[in-house]
Amino acid sequence: MSETPAKDRPWVMRTYAGHSSASESNALYRRNLEKGQTGLSVAFDLPTQTGYDPDSPLSRGEVGKVGVPIPHLGEMRRLFEGIPLTEMNTSMTINATAMWLLALYQVVAEEQAGATSDEDKERVHNALAGTTQNDIIKEYLSRGTYVFPPEHSLRLTTDTIAYTVNHIPKWNPINICSYHLQEAGATPVQELAYALSTAVAVLDAVRDSGQVDPADMGKVVGRISFFVNAGVRFVEEMCKMRAFVQLWDEITRERYGVTDEKMRRFRYGVQVNSLGLTEAQPENNVQRIVLEMLGVTLSKNARARAVQLPAWNEALGLPRPWDQQWSLRLQQVLAFESDLLEYGDIFDGSHVVQAKVEELVAGAREEMDRVQAMGGAIAAVESGYMKQALVSSHAARRGRIEAGEEIVVGVNKFESTEPSPLTADLDAAIQVADPEAERAALRGLEEWKAQRDPGEVDAALQRLADDAKSGANLMEATLVAARAGVTTGEWAGKLREVFGEYRAPTGVSGAVGVAEAGSELARVRDEVRRTGEELGGRLRLLVGKPGLDGHSNGAEQVAVRARDAGFEVVYQGIRLTPEQIVAAAVAEDVHCVGLSILSGSHMELVPSVLDGLRGEGMGDVPVVVGGIIPGSDAAKLKELGVAAVFTPKDFGLTEIMAGIVREIRRANGLD
Repeated sequence: MSETPAKDRPWVMRTYAGHSSASESNALYRRNLEKGQTGLSVAFDLPTQTGYDPDSPLSRGEVGKVGVPIPHLGEMRRLFEGIPLTEMNTSMTINATAMWLLALYQVVAEEQAGATSDEDKERVHNALAGTTQNDIIKEYLSRGTYVFPPEHSLRLTTDTIAYTVNHIPKWNPINICSYHLQEAGATPVQELAYALSTAVAVLDAVRDSGQVDPADMGKVVGRISFFVNAGVRFVEEMCKMRAFVQLWDEITRERYGVTDEKMRRFRYGVQVNSLGLTEAQPENNVQRIVLEMLGVTLSKNARARAVQLPAWNEALGLPRPWDQQWSLRLQQVLAFESDLLEYGDIFDGSHVVQAKVEELVAGAREEMDRVQAMGGAIAAVESGYMKQALVSSHAARRGRIEAGEEIVVGVNKFESTEPSPLTADLDAAIQVADPEAERAALRGLEEWKAQRDPGEVDAALQRLADDAKSGANLMEATLVAARAGVTTGEWAGKLREVFGEYRAPTGVSGAVGVAEAGSELARVRDEVRRTGEELGGRLRLLVGKPGLDGHSNGAEQVAVRARDAGFEVVYQGIRLTPEQIVAAAVAEDVHCVGLSILSGSHMELVPSVLDGLRGEGMGDVPVVVGGIIPGSDAAKLKELGVAAVFTPKDFGLTEIMAGIVREIRRANGLD
């Protein structure tokens, strides 16, 4: 009788979660851990990610929507109540404010353990395991939660890495993210090249900062982890991961002289492609998620260390606990029921796989050389090169889908379907964020400030400013601020005073759009030109991103296609107040306002824009809205005066352009 092969240890299994409040999120984490989840992945709300308190005007409608609000130490305590942090592996998706959230996490861990002496605190620090995303470079390219200019952002990243290497040795201080690059349109070659170029920029900055002993660069490299995306082309995705392994080994050995193979290992976690999930026939998303998971688990030599899967209904709205459980069970069945973990790498020796890996490696090296010749990743961000390349790649992919060259089942092929019991009641098929969350957060913030020592707070903020100006590592001052009761908005606000703020290039103006117009786009161009002539000039479309939602990929693609369709496009990028959008609409005398909101704050922000336009005498200008908007909300928006609502099922950008022209004609009595 043959013996059962010894199994590898499964990867860490997480669910990306957090919403409404620290208390509700804590309850969700504890339930997930009871179901067999082996790590935590914290989703923070947009005010926390961008350094605002709940009472900031920019926070309106955003509190608790896409994650948990953590405006101060008290909420971090509440978030992890009953969850011993020295026994946990926690991933925190946080970037511009990563240093601040890590400081809050460290202080809570010390408090949980009753650590007061330096010795006790050191024991706690040595036990802490987890990751802060802390990859600010990709925020300028895709996700949009940057705050400070690149140079100062890189300093915060460098200071955090240096601090953790010296004080929290098991912590991964940065997750270099190719995940969001793929969502922004990156090809596998671009994903490899831009992520690795980012890693080089970060490691060079740490090495050159003088904060880490040159002999310890191996330790720094050993704590760098990556966070990748995996699309449905799972064979290519698996080859991409093998290419990452090969290139990372070369870079760390040749550029940084790391001789310890263990320190050179490519360590990564993954969430499979959320933006590839469809609103149409959403049940198909389950098999998409499974196939995408295979791309990062099949090859043992390039297997993910941690996996978190989206839920099948993320294109519809916020997943429920049951939906997250389903995604966790997908992982558990693969890890514990299948024989995957009983074998070595099943692709070793495959000529087909090796040829594809070599092709990806060669392409990535060429693109990395191009970025390095520009001066590295920071220079390629500031010049707009990388952003423009991603917008162009995304436009090309959208074009292939619309032309039917790239098939998306249920979207552009096999569209007929039986009624789905999963979506029979759409309002019940998703979780609804607590409408009281924002008011509760405002009350909690007021109570927190009332019980602080104002003198201690002022002193902590002054030290933060002084250290920011002096060049000292900012982690110590940040820890002092956390213990003094400083808020997230106060910490970031003080650094905004010293570092200033930044608006990244949009990548729209120079992006390559539709190479071949095609008959449909040609017809829309004719209609845009005809309507403009009837109204006395070229049609002007304002594309606006109100609130803190930084996922600008959709807005950028709309802007590029509108330009291709003959519109004059006004697009000022992300993070605008409704008042700023109204002011731009007035100044540019636009014919239509298009708003893109993916954070769930549409019911708060869109009415403010409508009211503002009416107040300026532009109530007859049609407003169209795009985003992840449930049907019931879409109906309410139309009742309030929105001309049209577009959701992920409306994938045809040229059709959207035709719809916008129709609304302009209708608003001006031309039909």
